[in-house]
Amino acid sequence: MTALYPAFLKLDGLPVVVVGGGPVAAGKLDGLLVAGARITVIAPRIAQDIRSRAGVILIERAFLASDLDGARWVVAAAPPDINREVAAAATARGLFVNAVDDTASATAYLGGVVRRGSPDAAVVEIAISTRGVAPALAGLLREALDAVLPADLDRWIEIAKAERSAWKHAGVPMAQRRPLLLQALNRIYARKEPERRPLLLRAIDRLYPNGWSA
Repeated sequence: MTALYPAFLKLDGLPVVVVGGGPVAAGKLDGLLVAGARITVIAPRIAQDIRSRAGVILIERAFLASDLDGARWVVAAAPPDINREVAAAATARGLFVNAVDDTASATAYLGGVVRRGSPDAAVVEIAISTRGVAPALAGLLREALDAVLPADLDRWIEIAKAERSAWKHAGVPMAQRRPLLLQALNRIYARKEPERRPLLLRAIDRLYPNGWSA
């Protein structure tokens, strides 16, 4: 199998179709709503958990291929036979489809996601994928990453933004930027004992043994 191409999608205001009306489909709604997608759920029976979501369009009937006309992203969260129909209709329209727990029908996989920061400000987003074959492992890795990310990561983001602006103005070569950023981040904790600095920062330090001085 060839390598996957990881990407993050801007779905704000774009039409997304979710085929399936049960708990699996419901589990996909939160992330889509946070992303600002315009969601239509299509299924013969739709669970109350989906009905209670504000702003979600509900169509209670069997899936039709034409339901994907105009869509920008597709989620197939139905039984495998329906997922195959959705995948075929999506492929015919040049659309990627995330088929939940059905890797054979999927052309896109979602990963475990760690998100820090406010959507209105700087955000760090990390996604982990196992190509849909080991979602529990992706979940464990997500929890581990969440545990080692520093509590003040928002400060890291602001420093990185300010440093990038200065580098661009000064024409600092790309190869020098990561070590310089590491110096700036370590200055936050200059008065702390080395073992009290964030675990993640200590791990990065080992990659750049000559990259900073307190």
